[in-house]
Amino acid sequence: MLNKVLEKIDCKDLETLVQNSVAEGKSIEYKLLLPGNTDKDKKEFLADVSSFANTAGGDLIFGLREENGVAVKIEGIAVLNTDEEIRKYDNLIRDGIEPRIQAAIHKVQVDDERVAIIIRICKSWIGPHRVIFQGHDKFYARNSGGKYALDTMELRAAFSLSDTLVDKIKHFRIERITALMAGNTPIPFYEGGKIVLHLIPLEAFSPSISIDIKPIINSPAKLQPIYCSGWNHRINLEGILTYSGGRRDSSHSYVQLYRNGIIEAVEGLLLRAEKKHIPSVAYEKELLESLPMFLKTLRELNVNPPVFVFLTLAGIKGFEMAVKSSMFLYNDRYPIDRDILVLPESLIESYDTDPKEILRPMFDLIWNACGFQRSFNFDESGNWSAR
Repeated sequence: MLNKVLEKIDCKDLETLVQNSVAEGKSIEYKLLLPGNTDKDKKEFLADVSSFANTAGGDLIFGLREENGVAVKIEGIAVLNTDEEIRKYDNLIRDGIEPRIQAAIHKVQVDDERVAIIIRICKSWIGPHRVIFQGHDKFYARNSGGKYALDTMELRAAFSLSDTLVDKIKHFRIERITALMAGNTPIPFYEGGKIVLHLIPLEAFSPSISIDIKPIINSPAKLQPIYCSGWNHRINLEGILTYSGGRRDSSHSYVQLYRNGIIEAVEGLLLRAEKKHIPSVAYEKELLESLPMFLKTLRELNVNPPVFVFLTLAGIKGFEMAVKSSMFLYNDRYPIDRDILVLPESLIESYDTDPKEILRPMFDLIWNACGFQRSFNFDESGNWSAR
């Protein structure tokens, strides 16, 4: 795989592959021509793509000539409509592999008439993935010699790894909620109800993962805590911490970025213990603003999706949803019957996902816990508008 953000790769980077005689291998493969339109060609293409996802990820480069697996010349490909061509292969990947994988496609202008096309496939943590096009039904992986079909023992190991990772993620969430309830926070924190948002990339539990936190040190605004106008930041053992309040005062909001890409954001002012109300507009507004900011930060740090999103309300037994009396009957309101509201997770497979699609089902469940049918801040079209 080329060690560069996909969108920034240009012809000079491809020329470097030729000049350095870079050979194909586990994470890179060259193709002179784009796949043909026959079923055989499409199956071969999908086998290549899925093999990267099932192994360590990599780049599939079209328009580059190789000899004995070594890059020798940038030929480029004459394509009448590049965007249409990209959509075709994007749709083929989406429909021909199960479970679906995320592949990014980028064109590199070689000259006025020719382009090279790079398909980048990240290592998948929700595999293994199989080719299902035209009933092909096979699993592939890669080694230094290229792709190969997985045997029964390798398939068992791949399925076991996927299940283990999901278990680790859910266990991490439980551990952190337990710690927060016990007052184990990275900075002295307010007592009372807490809104807890976790973003956990599946690759966070890979032994080799370690992100570069320097961009956040230089731009802490990328981790602005929930519901605050001013905040501080510092490096700690786990990574980077941004927090409201001074050094002596307790904080009411913080964001911890771990060195493996996990983000933990906790807010403790909106859910005030003395009022026992969930502010029906404010908490949704703050989360709708914070989630896309955190996702953008992970994207800029080159943390690959998919990403699990968990929302938890803690210390809220007896809380009610704060709504206008003119809109609802008082009898519609019910206090929450438990101290910790653990909401089902959502999985973001692409950073282009609309955050409202992730948060709206969670908001609906919080309103359900208070006796309402749904969040009434969304209209029938799914647009959010404070009521």
